[in-house]
Amino acid sequence: MGKNLYELGEMPPLGSVPQKMYASLIRQERFGEPEKAFATEVIDTPRPGRGQVLVWVMAAGINYNNVWSALGYPLDVIAARQKRGETEDFHLGGSEGAGVVFAVGEGVSGVAVGDQVMLSGGQWDEHAADIRLGADPTFAASLQAWGYESNYGSFAQFALVQDFQCHPKPKNLTWEAAAAFILTGATAYRQLFGWAPNTVQPGDPVLIWGGAGGLGSMAIQLVRNAGGIPIAVVSSEERAEYCRRLGAAGVIDRRKFSHWGRMPDLNDTAAVGSWLGQVRAFGRSFWEALGERRAPKIVFEHSGQDTIPTSMYLCDTGGMVTICGGTSGYAADVDLRFLWMRQKRLQGSHGFNPAQCRATIQLAASGLIDPCLSEVFTFEQIGQAHQVMHENRQPPGNMAALVNAPQAGLTDLP
Repeated sequence: MGKNLYELGEMPPLGSVPQKMYASLIRQERFGEPEKAFATEVIDTPRPGRGQVLVWVMAAGINYNNVWSALGYPLDVIAARQKRGETEDFHLGGSEGAGVVFAVGEGVSGVAVGDQVMLSGGQWDEHAADIRLGADPTFAASLQAWGYESNYGSFAQFALVQDFQCHPKPKNLTWEAAAAFILTGATAYRQLFGWAPNTVQPGDPVLIWGGAGGLGSMAIQLVRNAGGIPIAVVSSEERAEYCRRLGAAGVIDRRKFSHWGRMPDLNDTAAVGSWLGQVRAFGRSFWEALGERRAPKIVFEHSGQDTIPTSMYLCDTGGMVTICGGTSGYAADVDLRFLWMRQKRLQGSHGFNPAQCRATIQLAASGLIDPCLSEVFTFEQIGQAHQVMHENRQPPGNMAALVNAPQAGLTDLP
């Protein structure tokens, strides 16, 4: 039946699944700094079951969820799966990637062996009652983040996914670019266009926190492409220039302000007055960046604790703060008077559905948004890539790692 193990890049005959594969794994005894938590090991190659697809991974995207996996905090993902009855004592992460369909299980539709695909990160049970009754899959009780909550992600020679996670790879994208932007791009797309009636319209000012990051770089382009006016928050002039090149109409340097974090007690009038002075100064900086005195119709949030109080204050009457994460902390304060009296909306947004994913891919295929690939790592550097992210040293944009691709810059099989 052929070799049991193939070296990276040495593609077996399609459909002939080798017994073993190389994978970059996390184990509980290595929890801690990502560069030490990840290690290359040889494990059994998974076999696709009903509705499942085995993909020969060319490149994988790097995202913050597997920083959490490496730390074992805030969730020990291995223990969580074992509690559900799964037996693997390792975590094989990676929540997005690109590669070639290698083998398919029974009942697979919409994808065939040999297809070149991009892999999205949401998994759910298509046969569950809530899905069959028409629920958005991101609201499904069975929703899991592939390569974080579920196993056999893209940090291995082979990834195991459900068929609906496979999307046609545009021919003009390199493997590493195709692997790097689905999670950030489609998440941003849902935040900006998924919550009617608060969707970006032509002329709408939009405040974007972390404009030079993976999410922010996608949001700037999506807002600009829809005719909105993106204003990005950054932490350096280098990042400000990066955002301008992407289409930001203006930038705000957050280093000029010191009011970040939890709100002061409202009974402490002196502290509240000082805090409001800083928030209003930030608002004046927004007007200056925009070129007129208008409030943001949408505030694009993911930093959470440090910035939510400012976001809720600045957001326009009837506008929306949409948030998909909490990188600065989860305990965020909201002065409810701003929320109800100005009829603002604080909207949680998690992941994306297949239609939103496909729309984002089409924008990249058409050249209307750039995947913003900033750095490419080798397979052996996957832990290092997450360490860079953990220490907030990543360059602007998105990052990826080559897996079976022998070099960067390839748009097809070598």
